[in-house]
Amino acid sequence: MEDEMTAKRVLVGVAVALVASVTAVAPSTAQIVVAPPPPVVVVPAPPSLVVVPGTPVYYAPALPYNYFVYHGQYYVFHEGAWFRAKSHGGPWVFVAPHAVPRPVLAVPVAYYKVPPGHLKKGGPPHGGGHGKGPKWKGD
Repeated sequence: MEDEMTAKRVLVGVAVALVASVTAVAPSTAQIVVAPPPPVVVVPAPPSLVVVPGTPVYYAPALPYNYFVYHGQYYVFHEGAWFRAKSHGGPWVFVAPHAVPRPVLAVPVAYYKVPPGHLKKGGPPHGGGHGKGPKWKGD
């Protein structure tokens, strides 16, 4: 009986050592996300909202922001990040992209004041830009 108890203790000890060594070698899955600061969105009164055709999302065409409303929540897309508020004027809280409702993410770019990817410091890249370029001869 004593040999059986000793064998169990040794087996438990080996199992604990094995688990400890595996967890010591396993890479950490924790990620640190640094949320961007919230935008300065000044909306002193509830804005006029218009439905984005074919969606349950509203936007505010008179505001200079990427400003959307869905299910009573307010969303702003600002400098590549999403923010949400419970009130039309904030306070704005960072929202990870996977937590933004799909209908909001599916809003066509035509309803953005500043389309995603278009706000670049220093303007368009060298050699790029808008317009027809130097070879355009006119209509």
